[in-house]
Amino acid sequence: MEKIIVTSEGAPAPIGPYSHAVKVGHTLYVSGQVAKDAESGEMIQSDIKSETKKVMENLASILNEAGMDFSDIVKTTIYCTDLGNFASINEVYGTYFDKYFPARETVQVVKLPLGANVEISVVAVGLN
Repeated sequence: MEKIIVTSEGAPAPIGPYSHAVKVGHTLYVSGQVAKDAESGEMIQSDIKSETKKVMENLASILNEAGMDFSDIVKTTIYCTDLGNFASINEVYGTYFDKYFPARETVQVVKLPLGANVEISVVAVGLN
């Protein structure tokens, strides 16, 4: 199977030696996204809900570039620096899915890149 590198101008450029996403067959592996604005380069951190929304928008941009959307996601990993924010993160995250939610884990970590409070990575499977 061919390995296709997916890059989206709507998501912030990677800050290291990795790709936005890699597609192999029908499966898309999307690197963790933080709330960095692709256009301004600024981190969106006014509150955890706004931060989570920007993360989800960045993921949407990458999924769209690969011809997919949130309905194609089968697995997510959420990293956060404070599980006390879980309810707010979950509230925003949940609005991006209909009735078929992906498998998921949420992990509290000590620190995330760029001082982020939340980072989310996904695996999606599409028929395109």
